[in-house]
Amino acid sequence: MKEKIYFVLSMIIFGAVGVFAKYINMTSSEIAFFLSLIGGLMLLAVFVWTKQKVPWQKVRKNAAALFIASAALSGNWIFLFQAYKETTIANAALSYYFAPVMVIMLSPFVLKEKLSLKKAVCICIAMLGLFFILQNGRLETIGHQLLGIGYGLVAACFYAILTLVNKFIRDLDGMANTLLQLGLSVVILSPFVLTTNGFHFSSITGNTLIWMLVLGTLHGGVGFYLFFAGMKGLRGQSIAVLSYIDPLTSLLISVLIVGERMALQQLIGAVLLLGSIWIGETGVKRKEGTVYND
Repeated sequence: MKEKIYFVLSMIIFGAVGVFAKYINMTSSEIAFFLSLIGGLMLLAVFVWTKQKVPWQKVRKNAAALFIASAALSGNWIFLFQAYKETTIANAALSYYFAPVMVIMLSPFVLKEKLSLKKAVCICIAMLGLFFILQNGRLETIGHQLLGIGYGLVAACFYAILTLVNKFIRDLDGMANTLLQLGLSVVILSPFVLTTNGFHFSSITGNTLIWMLVLGTLHGGVGFYLFFAGMKGLRGQSIAVLSYIDPLTSLLISVLIVGERMALQQLIGAVLLLGSIWIGETGVKRKEGTVYND
C-alpha cells in the first residue's frame, strides 16, 4: 500500500511538469540537465544529512542496468520537454501516456508477465485513441502539433525502457537508486548539451531560475524518489494503471489552469486511451478461492 501511495504522488508531480517545461526559457536538453543536477544535489544533501552510505558493491552488480536506466531517463526528459514546447500540454501528455501501453506489450517478454486477451483488446483500443488524438490542429499549426506528439511518443519509448529496466535493479533502496540515476544523467547529458546547443547562461532570467529550481527540487528530487521507491513494490502492469494519474493531472492543468482547449476528437481519443488502460489494468483476481487486488 505504501508503494502505491508513493507512486500515485509521483504521478501527480509528473503531471504538473508541463507547465514548468513549457515556459522555462531554455532548450529541452538544458532543462533536462539542470533538472538532473538540481534534483541530484538535493537528494545528495538529504543522503549526507541522514548519514546514509552508497552500497558500492551492490552498485557494481547493477552497473549496466543503472547506466541504461539513466540514459533512458535523459532521453525521456529531452523529448518530453520538447513535446511540451511544440504542442499543447494535453497533446504532449496524451502521446506520452502511450508509454504504459508499451510497458504492457513488453511485459510478457521482458518481465515474463502474462498478457491476457482483455489487455490485448485494450491495447488495440488505446491505439485507436492515439489515432484520434493525432487528428488535431488547424492547418497552419498542425505541423507543430504532430511534431510535438511525435516527440511525446519518443519520450514514451524511453519511459517504457526506464520502467522495465528498473525492475531489474536489485538491492538498492529508492533514495540510492534515484541519486545514482540522477547523477549518471548529469554525466550523460553534460557532453550532449555541450556538443549540441551548448549552455546559454546569459539568457537565464530571474523567473527562469526560480521555475528551474522549483522544477528540479519537486520533479527531479521528490518526484523521482517517490517514483523509484514506489515502483520497487509494484508489478510492471500495475505501474501502468497507476500511471494514468499523470496524464489526467496534465489534462486538468491544461484546461483549468493554462486555458488550453481540446477538440472533440481529442476528447474521444483521451477517453479511449485512458479508459482502455484503466479497464485493462483494474479488476480483481482469484487464486485458490481468494479474492485480492493487484
